Amino acid sequence: MKITVEVDCTPIEARKFLGLPDVEPLQASMMAKLEERISEEMNRFSPEALMKSWFSLFPQNAEWVQKMFENVPGATSKRSEQ
Repeated sequence: MKITVEVDCTPIEARKFLGLPDVEPLQASMMAKLEERISEEMNRFSPEALMKSWFSLFPQNAEWVQKMFENVPGATSKRSEQ
């Protein structure tokens, strides 16, 4: 003999039926904090922020990078035409 029981309920209904606590408010607040921290870290590791931090450590590198980009083959021909 085989018996099959199918229960159609939402996760909230199942949680209440089993007596589990409602953690949605806690989860929502933690996700908001996590999103805030992730966005702060993304801003810290943006290309502009990285370049500023690198150039603040070694200011002479800014000039070196500028000269390097001036020596790119397409950049010099456009500059001489202007």
